[in-house]
Amino acid sequence: MRAVSAVMTRLHIDPYIAAILCSVGIAAMFPARGAAAGALDWTGTAAITLLFFFYGARLSTGEALRGLRHWRLHTAISSVTFVVFPALGIGCAFFLEDTLHAGVVFLCVLPSTVQSSITLTSIAGGNEAGAICSASLSNLAGVVLTPLMAAALISVEGGFSLGSVGDITVRLLLPFLVGQLVQRWIGDHLRARRRLLSRYDRGVILLVVYTAFSHGIVTGVWDGLEALELGVLVVVIAGLLAVALTAAGLISRFGGFSDADRIAVLFCGSQKSLASGLPMATVLFAGAAVSTAVLPLMLYHQLQLLVCSWLAQRFAKRPAPEPAGVTA
Repeated sequence: MRAVSAVMTRLHIDPYIAAILCSVGIAAMFPARGAAAGALDWTGTAAITLLFFFYGARLSTGEALRGLRHWRLHTAISSVTFVVFPALGIGCAFFLEDTLHAGVVFLCVLPSTVQSSITLTSIAGGNEAGAICSASLSNLAGVVLTPLMAAALISVEGGFSLGSVGDITVRLLLPFLVGQLVQRWIGDHLRARRRLLSRYDRGVILLVVYTAFSHGIVTGVWDGLEALELGVLVVVIAGLLAVALTAAGLISRFGGFSDADRIAVLFCGSQKSLASGLPMATVLFAGAAVSTAVLPLMLYHQLQLLVCSWLAQRFAKRPAPEPAGVTA
């Protein structure tokens, strides 16, 4: 292992990025199926629930309240998620045929992902409290905004399920609140082991990558798509991520945010939720259209984790950013 690590160091290969690529490769060759897939989903749910318990338990209540009051930060992130992205999605009509364009627009009206945006913000040393609040609020708003915006911008059938609110509450917000209740007793103990918890954060991301890619392989999301169409779609998806990251950076820069807040805007604003997107797609799109609708989301999800994990590692190696101030 030391020899492998030495070679990777000489080649300037980030071990965590290599681990993500290995997760994708393993999922492509050995995707989880049947009972194994069910067990993996259960494990992922438990891991994410525990992750948010740790977030709550190691975050002081004062920091959490400051994050909730930071309305300027939440507005900046929401403007990228629900304004910049939909405008970009409409513009992609010039490059894609109708069915793929519908999938891209659906991607662009989704809320921010919760677990990975918060984890990446934490790894990068950003405003974790603000990221928790903004990402959670984004998902709650997305339950209503995503179907409404999708109906306005593309032709869809069906409605939306309020079950997503229950999932967010039970799997994310409730564990966080329980962690907050007990943080006075175990918070110092967990904060003293931040490096160990950071490894757990990274492990959850790897699990999410493998699970998501396995799902795409097993359901045949990429079957029947011509190489040229796929190539154009990949370029469009990469362009969306690049423009979103740039827009988030510019908005946070000209908004006068602290370094920690700018990191939160960058990662929360540029992420799109696969966990919310897949169940919503089954409601908003009928029959075989679901597979095409989620293809851009699957590609974007993999790319955002790969690129943003690399960025988070780069931020983590920099001097610690200035503390997030309440600029509300």
